[in-house]
Amino acid sequence: MTGFSTSGRGRLYDSITDTVGNTPAVKLANISPAGVTVYVKAEFFNPAASVKDRLALSIIEHAERTGALTPGQTVVEATSGNTGIGLAMVCAAKGYPLVITMVETFSVERRRLMRMLGAKVILTPKAEKGTGMVRKAKELAEAHGWFFARQFETEANAAIHEATTGPEIVADFAGHRLDAVVTGYGTGGTFTGISRVLRRERPETKIYLAEPDAAPQVASGEVQPRNPDGTASASHPKAAAHPIQGWTPDFIPAVLQDGLDHTPPDAVLPVSGAEGMDWARRLAAREGILTGISGGATLAVAMKLAAKAAPGTVILAMLPDTGERYLSTPLFEAIEPEMTEEEREIMRSTPGVQM
Repeated sequence: MTGFSTSGRGRLYDSITDTVGNTPAVKLANISPAGVTVYVKAEFFNPAASVKDRLALSIIEHAERTGALTPGQTVVEATSGNTGIGLAMVCAAKGYPLVITMVETFSVERRRLMRMLGAKVILTPKAEKGTGMVRKAKELAEAHGWFFARQFETEANAAIHEATTGPEIVADFAGHRLDAVVTGYGTGGTFTGISRVLRRERPETKIYLAEPDAAPQVASGEVQPRNPDGTASASHPKAAAHPIQGWTPDFIPAVLQDGLDHTPPDAVLPVSGAEGMDWARRLAAREGILTGISGGATLAVAMKLAAKAAPGTVILAMLPDTGERYLSTPLFEAIEPEMTEEEREIMRSTPGVQM
């Protein structure tokens, strides 16, 4: 066996929240084009299996420090799932009740995970889109005096990626080439935070922002309607339904807009849901790495860049979460629960137990 260590982590942990961050960058050994190196930053190594664990912890601890959140106060947030799961983990560890609002179309695994972690999940109608779930969360916060996490606007969002995710990338690639980083966006916190760091520390590294081809909100250049507090006042003109769960609500979040304004990407690149699912399946079958549709979509963009890149190019793709969060989605539709004919042939190849 190679690559194993028996030294542990060299410390004991007082809380599950202490294990957030320090996720690995993993080289793809089997599916990268010849002469080009592609790494993935595996955010599913966070304790609740997504990049949003960083955001959840940052929101709660920032609110504790500023006095915006008091002991025992209920937290409420609108989410497509991963932020809610992260918040449920953090709130369970810290003793805060949590109420989540979520559009009814998102995968059932996500609601079950949040409820397993002690949260209450309020579903909002599909027709109301992301703006509807945000509006409901705001109403509940105002009506009951709850703390509204405001992941799409809070300064604690990009700040945690500037403090942790970006420096981790810089540290991991210290002394090594890094030509490009590819990330998608939900709130935009990952993009905005790591862009601040890379523009300072690795200015030679290009930053690519991926978004669904069916909803080219950023690429369109059209302005997002906003309220004075930065929240979206209406859906973006280019908002549209797409299968990449966790990416692009029907508005451009204020957190993302800050990054677009101050550390803009080198390019905004489109990707389809079908491409995302295809590359997620390839990554699992050829590299043994499970990611969701959004991770597959980020990888799809990275692979398009890699296919045209000069020999020696090094690219890093962000993988936001794990594939197990998508069992009830189209990502797994082609994965049969019953034995295939090939599997039956293997079964029949020996005379023992038959079905």
